[in-house]
Amino acid sequence: MLLEQMRELRDADGNWREGRTWSLVYYADEEHYDFLKEAHNTFFSENGLNPMVFKSLRRMESEVVRMSAEMLHGDKDVVGTMTSGGTESILMAVKAARERFRKKRFIFNGQPELVAPESIHVAFGKAAHYFGLKVRYVPLGDDFRVDVDALKRAVNRNTALIAASAPQYAHGVIDPIEEIGAFAQKEDIPFHVDACFGGFFLPWMEKLGYDLPPFDFRVPGVTSISADVHKYGYAAKGASVVLYRDMSYLKHQFYISTDWPGGIYPSPSAAGTRPGGPIAAAWAAMKAMGEEGYLKLTRKTMEAVEALQSGVRRIDGLKVLGSTDGPVVCVASNSPEVDIYAVVDQLNAKGWNLDRQQNPNSFHLSVTANHLQAVPAFLDDLQQAVDHVRAHPELKSEGQAAMYGMIAKIPFRGAVKFSVQKIMEGMYGPDGKVPDLGGEASEDDDLIMQLMDKYGDKAMGILEKFESSKEVIKDALPWKK
Repeated sequence: MLLEQMRELRDADGNWREGRTWSLVYYADEEHYDFLKEAHNTFFSENGLNPMVFKSLRRMESEVVRMSAEMLHGDKDVVGTMTSGGTESILMAVKAARERFRKKRFIFNGQPELVAPESIHVAFGKAAHYFGLKVRYVPLGDDFRVDVDALKRAVNRNTALIAASAPQYAHGVIDPIEEIGAFAQKEDIPFHVDACFGGFFLPWMEKLGYDLPPFDFRVPGVTSISADVHKYGYAAKGASVVLYRDMSYLKHQFYISTDWPGGIYPSPSAAGTRPGGPIAAAWAAMKAMGEEGYLKLTRKTMEAVEALQSGVRRIDGLKVLGSTDGPVVCVASNSPEVDIYAVVDQLNAKGWNLDRQQNPNSFHLSVTANHLQAVPAFLDDLQQAVDHVRAHPELKSEGQAAMYGMIAKIPFRGAVKFSVQKIMEGMYGPDGKVPDLGGEASEDDDLIMQLMDKYGDKAMGILEKFESSKEVIKDALPWKK
């Protein structure tokens, strides 16, 4: 009965088996899916917290790390650990860089810093927030790659880590890893390549003959790489690896407690309990796929990518942004008559799930081999959505298009943060409310926007202190008394 209820709940989720969900799920086929479930469930109760008790997990983790290192052109000295996903891998890389910086720099001014492109994954901002680093974000060039000259200028004596992407998620381009690596090596600063998205795809793309710039341990200045096995490694969630050039970097990731009454407690990564299922499924996926399997899936994925890019370019009012170095198609409008967020609303109504982006306004497709079957239907619906939006310009002020359009134009990011904070409080509060992102603005929302317009981000202090009390907001707006 309960299992049937769970299956009914799942019916309302995104349809990923038929390729109608363009992110979040990386699905090879039903045979591999069933195989992963069996591999995962074989180690359902095992716990990698103690590798002395569960030697099987330690061996599988070690082999996943070694296979990943070899795929990314690491030598025998490359070491690393598995993690629960890309965010934990990035957290660990930033934490290790901070610890190394503290040990190398006995005296320094201010807090340690992270230098990264504006397009770097938000997990780096989260890591800096958790571990007390300051982030210096560097602007992008017209090709959406980081401006290397600006990056060099952002580096100073407190820089603990430089980071870049291969490729960056939003626009699917690889940052200039070779140029950054040479600079980082000269300055003796650790350089992390975030290949969470592309680490298990770009190596096979290269083998198929695509011309890509070096992005991995072939670049001498690269000291660490993160890569998600549960994305294009087609493993079960959550499984990622964080790799370091040698133990002189990895050792700073470890946490060891020697005085706890419960005993000596060493921890290789952020997690305490380390579920055995994802470790086992990652090992099984990589062994089962092998080079032949990954090449086959990569070939089909790139066929889908190229068909999507070609189809988008044929639609009047749309253009492809970036999307040169991997399994990403990023689409924007090139016509004032075509509001891209309104187009996405139309596609959502037809059962497609895709990600909206900003700066610039666009939508994102993470493409897998499974999407090849859906490309013709998607392009037909995309053409119809563009035609409908062009014929109905009022749509840009309706639904989610209105919310995303408004957020993109708000000059005070504190207002955006405050609004999202309230949405999250509702979702994770006692009632677990699902937000109505397309609903009309309330009186409170209108007052908050006026307060932000008058005081800018300084208004955040008022809002946070008094929790958006309508009376307090009105008091702050003299003309509303």
